[in-house]
Amino acid sequence: MEQLLGIKLGCLFALLALTLGCGLTPICFKWFQIDAARGHHRRVLRLLGCISAGVFLGAGFMHMTAEALEEIESQIQKFMVQNRSASERNSSGDADSAHMEYPYGELIISLGFFFVFFLESLALQCCPGAAGGSTVQEEEWGGAHIFELHSHGHLPSLSKSPLRALVLLLSLSFHSVFEGLAVGLQPTVAATVQLCLAVLAHKGLVVFGVGMRLVHLGTSSRWAVFSILLLALMSPLGLAVGLAVTGGDSEGGRGLAQAVLEGVAAGTFLYVTFLEILPRELASPEAPLAKWSCVATGFAFMAFIALWA
Repeated sequence: MEQLLGIKLGCLFALLALTLGCGLTPICFKWFQIDAARGHHRRVLRLLGCISAGVFLGAGFMHMTAEALEEIESQIQKFMVQNRSASERNSSGDADSAHMEYPYGELIISLGFFFVFFLESLALQCCPGAAGGSTVQEEEWGGAHIFELHSHGHLPSLSKSPLRALVLLLSLSFHSVFEGLAVGLQPTVAATVQLCLAVLAHKGLVVFGVGMRLVHLGTSSRWAVFSILLLALMSPLGLAVGLAVTGGDSEGGRGLAQAVLEGVAAGTFLYVTFLEILPRELASPEAPLAKWSCVATGFAFMAFIALWA
């Protein structure tokens, strides 16, 4: 028991250190500042952005959505079994079986998607330009004139498009808490180490992508560092909760409310991925096959990690 506790505490510090290191790297080094980059340097940063877009895409589908669907289905089935009496089981078993076939998980994820869609639409209706307006203008890139998606000539700052950046951080924070909780609830050393390594492998890339996203959005260094620090604390927080829960029933920390929150977080993450991250990285027509390869590489890596996560 003491060995398991020591392993989990080590995982806690590993999650904290890796998140801080990967998230702060693009913020602290000026090499990642795309506004100041030119020529080959700028192209490399664009391709790195495409890899991070693929990582976000893979994290959304292969981790957040997959885990949310599995957990929602499990919790709904458990809830229905607990609330079904013996008489109902005998008289309306067929109705219950058909009722459980309804795609509740997909519905909850879609509600998360439409919730953020509604917030952005409301913000645009009340304060036009609050979410960052986009115009198409001509820009010189390496001596060639291309058309690229911009907002007033630059990537929008966090103050011009706060909602999507906030949604991205909140959805990842929810997911990080649940990841840490899952590690904290593992009953054996082997299971704890295996799950922690899988979480570390994909979390490092995702948080690095978040750091790059904050830099490309023009977020001030102070707020970017503060955001990464909060995000870094989420997984250790979930792991600490898991450690507290394992004093009793290891399933005590799991419930329908957690499954619903994870599903909503997955839906919001997919919204930001498809309507903010991918369009921005693929806006320019330069090197489309190279960009496709980078996005596919990021996604493939996340899909590979899903074998263990």
